[in-house]
Amino acid sequence: MSTEPGTSPAPAPTPGQPHSPAHGSRIHGCLLGGALGDSLGYAVEFDSISAIRARFGPAGLQDFSALDAGSPFSDDTQMTLYTADGLLEALEWANDGVAADINACLWLAYLRWLGTQGVAVPASAPFQPPRWIDAQDVLKSRRSPGNACLSGLATGEMGTVKRPVNPDSKGCGTVMRSAPFGLIPHLEAETVYKLSADAASLTHGHPAARQSAGVFSLLIHALSSGHGLREAAEAALGQLLGGVLRKGENPDPDVVARLEAALRLAGDVPGGGDVLSPEDLVGELGEGWVAEEALAVALYAVLATAPGSGTGTADAVRAGADPAQAHFRAAIAVAVNHSGDSDSTASIAGNILGAFYGERCLPADWLAALQAPEVIRGMASKLATVTGA
Repeated sequence: MSTEPGTSPAPAPTPGQPHSPAHGSRIHGCLLGGALGDSLGYAVEFDSISAIRARFGPAGLQDFSALDAGSPFSDDTQMTLYTADGLLEALEWANDGVAADINACLWLAYLRWLGTQGVAVPASAPFQPPRWIDAQDVLKSRRSPGNACLSGLATGEMGTVKRPVNPDSKGCGTVMRSAPFGLIPHLEAETVYKLSADAASLTHGHPAARQSAGVFSLLIHALSSGHGLREAAEAALGQLLGGVLRKGENPDPDVVARLEAALRLAGDVPGGGDVLSPEDLVGELGEGWVAEEALAVALYAVLATAPGSGTGTADAVRAGADPAQAHFRAAIAVAVNHSGDSDSTASIAGNILGAFYGERCLPADWLAALQAPEVIRGMASKLATVTGA
C-alpha cells in the first residue's frame, strides 16, 4: 500500500491515562458506538426539539426503551462500513505485497454502496466483484442518504481535490463516514488526513467538507493512540492549523470557528456552567447538516458530558453506573436532542467515545436493541485482523 508522505509509529500514549483498551476493542467500540448513536438519532433526525419533547417528554429521547418499534441505523453507518471495506481491500492488497490505489478502492466501495440505494452505478465506472459486505442484506435499505453522496457518485467521475464533484457542497456526509481512517495504526498524521480528505473529495468539493472529515479522522487516530479526549481534539485542530493541509490551502474559517467554539463552550461546563440547552446548542454550533457543524456538535456533546464535568454523568456514577457507559449515554443524549441532523451528530459522538473507551462504554441494553450488530462486529473483526490488532 502506498501512503504518502509515509508512515511512522503513532504518538506515544499520554502518561497516566486511566485505561488502555486493546486496539481491537477500540475498533469495535468505534464502529458499534457510531451505529448506536446513529440508530437512536435516526428516530428523530428530521424532528424539531419541540416535536421531540412532545413525543418523549421534557428531557427528549434518552434511551432505546422509548422506541417501541426500535430504530434502524442509517446511511451514516452504511457508509462508515463501506469506508472500512475500502480500506480493508487496500490493506489486503498491501499484505499480499501489491501496491493499491487507496482512494480508488474507496471509490469502488462507495459505488457498491450506491448500488444498494437503488441508484444505477454509472456504466463508465469500473466493474468490481462483490465482497463480503455486499452480501449483507441489512445494508441494502435506503435510510435518507445525503444528496451529495448520491449525486457525486452517480456522475461516474472519481472526484479529487483538484477536479471536484459537487464543488460547493459541504454536507456532513463526509464526516459521518470517516472514522475508519483514524483506526489504521502506525500512520503519520499527514497520511491520516490525506486519506480522509481525498476520500471526502469523492463526493464533496467544498474545503470545509474535506477539512472537517480530515480533522475527525485525526481525532479518532489520536484517541486510538491513547490520548485523552480534549487533548486529542485540540491536537487535531492544531494539526489543521499547523501543517497537514496541502501547499497553498488555508484552513476553512467556518471549520476553525465551529471547532474552537465547541472546545470553548465545553470548557465552560466544569467551571460551573450547565450543558447547553438544545436551543442554545444549535444557536452556538449549528444544526449539524453541514460538515463542520456536525463535528462541532458531536465534539461538544462528548466533552461537555465527560466525568468530572458536573453533569448528569457524575450523578449516574454516584448511583453505581459504569463511568464510561454513563458518559456514553449522556453524550449521545446531548447529540440526539436538538433541531438538526440528530443521527449524524450522535453517530460521530458514538465513534469518538468508542475509539476512546473501547467496547466497555457501550451499554448492553443498547447493544441488544441495535440492528444487525453481527454485521458491524464482522467488519470490525476484519479490520482488526488486517491491521494486526
